[in-house]
Amino acid sequence: MAYNDDERAIIGAAAARENMAPAAWAARAALAVAVGQLVPVPTDTREVMQELIESRKQTARPHNNFNQLQRMLNTEALVGPVELTEAVADRLMMVMAQQLAVLQRLDAATLQVMRERRGR
Repeated sequence: MAYNDDERAIIGAAAARENMAPAAWAARAALAVAVGQLVPVPTDTREVMQELIESRKQTARPHNNFNQLQRMLNTEALVGPVELTEAVADRLMMVMAQQLAVLQRLDAATLQVMRERRGR
């Protein structure tokens, strides 16, 4: 295998961390990939995973807001049909917009992971 100076330096540093010769380290890594023991991942995998984790957290927030709206609409003070006031409608629209934004972020992150996995 042929490497440029930058690649040689990266392999040398990785080999040094494991107290190995660069050629031995490269051979071990190549074999691990070849037998499926090691799966190469893009360098932005950490960012994609952080986005998925953040999206999961964000999906709980609108759910909590929906619960708050439900409690508000079901209070004992309200008797008979519930009037949809402008304040309630505005709050509902805000919660729905938040939910849509979260789902769009989650969709984008999921599609990114799918694109990355397609090449394997």
